[in-house]
Amino acid sequence: MYFCQRSTSFSRSSILSSRVSFLSSIGWWLIGALVAVLPARAQTPYAPTWTSLDRRPIPAWFTDAKFGIFIHWGVYSVPAYRPVSPRPYETYAEWYGADVYGNAALRQSFHDKNYGPTFTYRDFGPLFRVELFDPARWADLFARAGARYVVLTAKHHDGYCLWPTTAPYKQQWHSGVVGPKRDLAGELAQAVRARGLKMGFYYSLLEWESTSTANRPSGYYLPKADIEKYRIPDAQYVEKNSLWQLKELVTTYRPALLFADGEWDRSAAYWRSPEFLAWLYNEAPNKDEVIVNDRWGQGTRGQHGGYYTSEYASDNEKVGVQHPWEESRGMGQSYGFNRAENIENYSTSAQLVHQLIDIVSRGGNLLLNIGPAADGTIPVLMQERLVDIGRWLAINGEAIYGTRAWAPGAAKGAPQSLYYTAKGQDVYVLTTSWPTAPFVVAGVPAASHPTVTLLGSAVPVTYTTQRGQLLVQPPVLTLAQAPCQFAYVFKVHRADR
Repeated sequence: MYFCQRSTSFSRSSILSSRVSFLSSIGWWLIGALVAVLPARAQTPYAPTWTSLDRRPIPAWFTDAKFGIFIHWGVYSVPAYRPVSPRPYETYAEWYGADVYGNAALRQSFHDKNYGPTFTYRDFGPLFRVELFDPARWADLFARAGARYVVLTAKHHDGYCLWPTTAPYKQQWHSGVVGPKRDLAGELAQAVRARGLKMGFYYSLLEWESTSTANRPSGYYLPKADIEKYRIPDAQYVEKNSLWQLKELVTTYRPALLFADGEWDRSAAYWRSPEFLAWLYNEAPNKDEVIVNDRWGQGTRGQHGGYYTSEYASDNEKVGVQHPWEESRGMGQSYGFNRAENIENYSTSAQLVHQLIDIVSRGGNLLLNIGPAADGTIPVLMQERLVDIGRWLAINGEAIYGTRAWAPGAAKGAPQSLYYTAKGQDVYVLTTSWPTAPFVVAGVPAASHPTVTLLGSAVPVTYTTQRGQLLVQPPVLTLAQAPCQFAYVFKVHRADR
């Protein structure tokens, strides 16, 4: 800041100079204003190409969240059946339409026997009544489980929508008119957000009623009569159905996550996925928050889109992958509720906690699925598993949320019962069984003058040094002193960082 002494007389030249200076200032102000305004109007940073789309950063909330709840729920929850199989994917009860009703042998032995030969898949729709569905209770359970986000199957491969879609070909096949006559997606989204969790939607690009496939002898997933009655012409399918509904979900509910699936029979160009994603990233109301997965067309998994996906460890849970990724799986061998499964088919609470630890220690997220019943209740066994995980996270969550993989802990030859995560100045050693002998903390030199604590416990933890490395001595605890069940976490705080 500076001050000028006032003058009592002005020369013509000084007046001219002042005018020039004033006009110059106005000119620069206008240029500055244009620079500020034009980018907002003209900027379209993402083109509908994978080269452009793949450079979009992954929203930080996703890589910090670590644990989410997947929900497979729909008309397939009425029959809730598929024979249990030792082969991967072949116990999925949400595939009832294609692999029981659409399978000649199983249709005769199970479907026709129990429902009659004239009972079609769509006849299950009115029986999907969800009369006991309480979205607030669901959301309370998810929050109690320690989940940070929820993903609902807004539409699975059967084409039935859990919201009142306006898509022209689905006016008689959604929850607003068939079954509960409710906006299930909207109700749950509101309840989930009220508990401070992120809400996302799963959406199947293909539909068994319309999409042809080389994977079936008939060329289709369903019986010929269903195809002839409900098929959407190929020329209309994307424009008037899938693309329409994706944009509808985004503009109506503004999900934080979109989990695409059913991409395998067509190219990304057919699905117009790059076009949709460019719109999502550039123009959608939730463009800064939303994240998507990698299932947008043949060959896109693990290559394009947002975060990478695997299911039931089918891709070795992306071992060593640096890109953000997520493993999804059910508590049993199915995503949708399967009445054919017994207790032996379900993972224990300890196994699920161990899977969460393993996945997070390698930089991934766990999207753990539940399969509610057609009446809107969540099976008690599934509730118990979620509550158990939540109890463990209430004590040990700081070793999960917001952490990153600790590279030295992934070294070859490291004890398989020890897992590592890191956050800021802290390294966490997660052990799936109580260590009975001293253990070395990988990558933390003794010279860093760390402090070591056991999460959930006030019992002191001591350490010594061994060839410059930190050697932690597990304390001797009574059963009453154990901080939790299933797994334990030693926190190493480094004073040198």
